[in-house]
Amino acid sequence: MAFMEKPPAGKVLLDDTVPLTAAIEASQSLQSHTEYIIRVQRGISVENSWQIVRRYSDFDLLNNSLQIVGLSLPLPPKKLIGNMDREFIAERQKGLQNYLNVITTNHILSNCELVKKFLDPNNYSASYTEIALQQVSMFFRSEPKWEVVEPLKDIGWRIRKKYFLMKIKNQPKERLVLSWADLGPDKYLSDKDFQCLIKLLPSCLHPYIYRVTFATANESSALLIRMFNEKGTLKDLIYKAKPKDPFLRKYCNPKKIQGLELQQIKTYGRQILEVLKFLHDKGFPYGHLHASNVMLEGDTCRLLDLENSLLGLPSFYRSYFSQFRKINTLESVDVHCFGHLLYEMTYGRPPDSVPVDSFPPAPSMAVVAVLESTLSCEACKNGMPTVSRLLQMPLFSDVLLTTSEKPQFKIPTKLKEALRIAKECIEKRLIEEQKQIHQHRRLTRAQSHHGSEEERKKRKILARKKSKRSAVENSEEHSAKYSNSNNSAGSGASSPLTSPSSPTPPSTAAALGLGKDVKEGKDVRVTPTSSTCASATSSSLASCEHRGAHTASAPGCEWREPRGLTQLHPEFPKRNFEESRNL
Repeated sequence: MAFMEKPPAGKVLLDDTVPLTAAIEASQSLQSHTEYIIRVQRGISVENSWQIVRRYSDFDLLNNSLQIVGLSLPLPPKKLIGNMDREFIAERQKGLQNYLNVITTNHILSNCELVKKFLDPNNYSASYTEIALQQVSMFFRSEPKWEVVEPLKDIGWRIRKKYFLMKIKNQPKERLVLSWADLGPDKYLSDKDFQCLIKLLPSCLHPYIYRVTFATANESSALLIRMFNEKGTLKDLIYKAKPKDPFLRKYCNPKKIQGLELQQIKTYGRQILEVLKFLHDKGFPYGHLHASNVMLEGDTCRLLDLENSLLGLPSFYRSYFSQFRKINTLESVDVHCFGHLLYEMTYGRPPDSVPVDSFPPAPSMAVVAVLESTLSCEACKNGMPTVSRLLQMPLFSDVLLTTSEKPQFKIPTKLKEALRIAKECIEKRLIEEQKQIHQHRRLTRAQSHHGSEEERKKRKILARKKSKRSAVENSEEHSAKYSNSNNSAGSGASSPLTSPSSPTPPSTAAALGLGKDVKEGKDVRVTPTSSTCASATSSSLASCEHRGAHTASAPGCEWREPRGLTQLHPEFPKRNFEESRNL
């Protein structure tokens, strides 16, 4: 199926792992209560945002529902008297914003159904347990040998995946687990290929894969049955949790934080890497490794949920590795997720943030070496090692695996090609998302730098310097123009007012006291002083009138250059000028 081809009708396009952010924009006081207007945004796109209105009682109801996690969440306390005061409302709004920040930045809380329904009621209004029961009931009509014992409420983290405890009617003591899930946004297989591959899963035999007892699918969902394991998953072992308890209660706030023994870390890590290599060699995409998807049977780890990649479900750690453009293949995704798993096995808890700058003391430096190759800043920036490279590292290379079970998983050539195309489509969507996040991060950094106090001071200093430089340049340009005008007038570029061939009329010369110089034929230039300004001006006008020209009054006493009659008045006829010269 092509990457941009129209998705199947039953496919859910919404990616539940995209984080939501919430900001209280305003508050409005009504007669008996206050409402808070909240802007919620999915991912990095401002266009993908909406407004919700919540009262304090809505926050209180959500907080009561989240008490199952055992965390002390910072909800502002109740106040019965004076709760409509403006100052109190402003202070409470700050407290509620802090509360929203805490629950949206917690990886487990932000993905739970309670928080999603609170922030995005339009997309999460359905009851997925009821939908799952309807699908399971339809299944039992054609398979009457199965019977539901009880629903296993919220034992997983996915909103659109539900679990039920099952039994076979003629074997009432055996317990099985039925899982039902919707199709996700990464489902690119055709319906025919998808159903064939789902039904092929029970034939997969591997010592480190938890076997599927039964599997079926329709155009919108899939249903699988496995044996129920009383010991639970690897995450249950790390957190000392009961398998049937809700996911939030088991893992959100563990009471005991203690890692595994070094030998357990080495053995479990080697087994998980071996099964990942097996799947990659078969061309079967996985990308869903985490501690809850590893079942424990004695000292053996077995991988769960191979169907997730076929269903197109997003990974548990997608919000982490989508930040790094070098983690852009499903193998590199599996390696990065293995780093998360190894960190939990070593320290008994997930990392606080990724990438990890420094690692706490570990049972062995070989453990730290593997963690650095998968979770450090350098690894996230430059890329992940391969699964084969991890198997060769000292932590796992000397582990001896004793198993007599031979792996078997035959995939027809046609389905292998369909898996290859689907894998490429999954990786393309991941690369496109990483590109958008990278561009948004660069833009945010640039805006933050541009708006910083230091940058504003720099811009002010540069503006002052530019203003001073511009003023100096304007002054120099004005002086140069003035000097050029003086030089052009002095070099005879313009016709002087008096010249040897055109002597100053006696009346004008007499008025200016220059009769002697005129008689001698000297070139006379007039620079009147303030005392003679008025008489000089009137004499010049009289001289012009004698020649039949009309000249504008002089602007003052700053005449330093004599001007020709054609410059004094551009319409002065040349013929009159020649006649005056002859005279």
